[in-house]
Amino acid sequence: MGVKEFATKAELHDFLDDKAEELRSEVIRLSAIAGGGHMGGGLSMADIIVALHYHAMNLKVGDPKWADRDRFVLSKGHGAIAYCPVLADLEFFPKDWLETFNRLDSPFGMHPDMNKIPGVEMSTGSLGHGLSVGVGMALTARLDKAKWRVFVLLGDGEINEGMVWEAAQSASHFKLGNLTAIIDRNRLSLDGPTEEIMSIEPIRERWESFGWNVSDIDGHNMKQLVDTFDSLPPVESEAPNLVIARTVKGKGVDFMENDPIWHYSGLDAEKSEEAWKSIHSSRPARRVEK
Repeated sequence: MGVKEFATKAELHDFLDDKAEELRSEVIRLSAIAGGGHMGGGLSMADIIVALHYHAMNLKVGDPKWADRDRFVLSKGHGAIAYCPVLADLEFFPKDWLETFNRLDSPFGMHPDMNKIPGVEMSTGSLGHGLSVGVGMALTARLDKAKWRVFVLLGDGEINEGMVWEAAQSASHFKLGNLTAIIDRNRLSLDGPTEEIMSIEPIRERWESFGWNVSDIDGHNMKQLVDTFDSLPPVESEAPNLVIARTVKGKGVDFMENDPIWHYSGLDAEKSEEAWKSIHSSRPARRVEK
């Protein structure tokens, strides 16, 4: 399944934690190149996207168009700053492309463009559309009798969009067990706490009422992420899957955590250095599990 094999689960978890740490550093670096960025949500989703792309998803390094690949849709398109570095690391395009991030004539804006960036399955950014696209992809796989899965990552504020619930209803109706949605539940959107702006709780009960299998986990615990994705029902199953990944906006940078001001902002050289040090001092301890 993953891009690399490991002798023990501990080795796998450490590898993934290392990748997440690297990715958080890259979010800070790209923000400096671009003059700003969606750092808060990029940092909160880092562990999720790493667990997916380096372990759970069936991908082929260097081949973004491999026919049997699992599909991924970043519905919260403003998280591209934490998505594009992973695609570069998977050799879908040269890493030096990232040196132009969000600059004039760059393939990279603050939202991913499927026509410019190899490996991006869908252009996103206008919130609420990704799950509908995922439903369409999952239906295509069903019609083609294909075995690949579809994964869609949503923001928690995003699920206030009515189109998300139309897609949730459709996925259940069409029995799309090959579809998995993940909610980056960091509890903060641009304007503040989600529960003050428009409450989305109880999330689990609402999605279960739409016929989804629901898991509720710590979105920064690599073991929980790996175990959850590894235990997904067979691709032929009929109920779509939802993972509520409870996260912290700005995770890994102490002065950014749980502060909506860092939804989108910039850093000077001093703050960039402070952020980098915070990321590398918050690395989880090495594991001993077998």
